[in-house]
Amino acid sequence: MRIERVTLRHIRMPLVHFFETSFGRTTERDIILVEVAGEGASGWGEVTAGESPFYNEEWTDSAWLILRDYAIPRVLGRDLASAEDVAPLTAHIRGHKMARGGLEAAVWDLAARLAGQPLWKTIGGGARREIPCGVSIGIQNSVDQLLEKIERELAAGYQRIKMKIKPGWDVDVIRQVRARFPAIKLMADANSAYTLDDAARLKQLDEFYLMMIEQPLAHDDIIDHAVLQAKLDTPICLDECIRSAHHAEQAIRLHACGIINIKLGRVGGFREARRVHDVAQAAGVPVWCGGMLESGVGRAHNIALSTLPNFVLPGDVSASKRYWARDIIVPPVETTPQGTIRVSDEPGFGYDLDRDYIRSVTIREESAG
Repeated sequence: MRIERVTLRHIRMPLVHFFETSFGRTTERDIILVEVAGEGASGWGEVTAGESPFYNEEWTDSAWLILRDYAIPRVLGRDLASAEDVAPLTAHIRGHKMARGGLEAAVWDLAARLAGQPLWKTIGGGARREIPCGVSIGIQNSVDQLLEKIERELAAGYQRIKMKIKPGWDVDVIRQVRARFPAIKLMADANSAYTLDDAARLKQLDEFYLMMIEQPLAHDDIIDHAVLQAKLDTPICLDECIRSAHHAEQAIRLHACGIINIKLGRVGGFREARRVHDVAQAAGVPVWCGGMLESGVGRAHNIALSTLPNFVLPGDVSASKRYWARDIIVPPVETTPQGTIRVSDEPGFGYDLDRDYIRSVTIREESAG
């Protein structure tokens, strides 16, 4: 497989509803799409970095430069034995895993299309043909608004509710959610909004029998999470601080978590995501697939990833219409009344591209090759 051309497209899409975390509020997404062409076919990937360097050090503009000036030149024109080769070729670029992961995902999609098989099969997935889905609900303007959104998502069939929390929007809010919905699968995501000084406050969340508390402490910490986990009954799920299989090994060895969220971009693509998955599976630690407000391309990649066997908890892979009035793939990702997504058998990531719409939302484009 020879990569003959790479095209970057910077698209801008408005969200149907703002999404707020402890980092701030997002109303539209700036996304980089990566198209790699070779052997008469093309594959597509998505860079999942946000518009600002708040989730991690990456953002849309930094990813564009890293891809254009460093990652793409190391892959373009190379004869690759498989998509596995991309990660080693860009490994000496320190960090910037979302940028590198978007390129790598595109090559995996190309490999699947050249083989005439679905992406999930190319990456070694296929443990399930329907993906169990949960939803991530951002911080709302009021508790009543939050309760209404939860009611609506449960009516749509979603199997798990994740609500964002931060100091001042945590214990009392979850208490009201639990009073209204005593039996739902519920988890809280802190996005690193707390410190160990907040251990007593986080301990109060034990009374609400949450599935997990996601990344309560610093984005680059494992040791303090181990200290906190020893104080809590509720399992901690690690997200931001797990960027590699080695980090997963360390966290598990220190008993810093009971669950791991795997995000394709955060760990640099499918190669490392599979390694994190395998480490967790060997240790009996369940994983699930997190979301980054992806367009349909990234969403389709997440579906393929979620077919690996240890993705046993409902992830953040939900229907396109929760985020976009119109998605860039056709048909859009849809959920069943049971809160699942059926896995496509079509070659590559399984959906067609709405190229006219992609052109209409593209604000810059650049090709090499």
